[in-house]
Amino acid sequence: MKKLQIGIMGSAADLNYSDEALEFAKELGRLIAESGNILVYGAEKEYSSLSTNAAIEADKYGGITVGITYGKNGNVYGDFRPTVLIPCGLELGGGREFTLILSCDIIIAISGGSGTLTEMAIAYQANVPIITIDKFGGWAKNLSGKYIDDRKRLKCISAKTPKQALKKALQIIEERGN
Repeated sequence: MKKLQIGIMGSAADLNYSDEALEFAKELGRLIAESGNILVYGAEKEYSSLSTNAAIEADKYGGITVGITYGKNGNVYGDFRPTVLIPCGLELGGGREFTLILSCDIIIAISGGSGTLTEMAIAYQANVPIITIDKFGGWAKNLSGKYIDDRKRLKCISAKTPKQALKKALQIIEERGN
């Protein structure tokens, strides 16, 4: 069976996310690892993020993690190194997001600022399904249960718990036959 590449997108530390959002991301990372699928995230250089914390937790449980970072070198924030680190040569906010999103079968967005919004818009344009967590604010909440534009290509599917988010993600991929 193919391992799915599940992207976790979400707030960076400079958006002061809550402890509850952090625990949510970590539980989701653990669940992805236990499911045998691959966690893909944007490996940051300046600070941590909800996505990084999900990847750290997935790694603790033996999961495969893929970090897409910007620039040309593999320097990322902190001591954690994903199973696979891909420095895409592109800049943050200037292309790294395309490589990140197009590496995913589906994304799950938790809270999020402008970077998460960009990632969600790219996913929408590329027909990559989007699961949104609507309990922590940010763009994930703002777009939860909605289409990003009037083309109505792909609705952002709302989830409230890490288990529900993963279950919906796996169900959507199965229904699509990916």
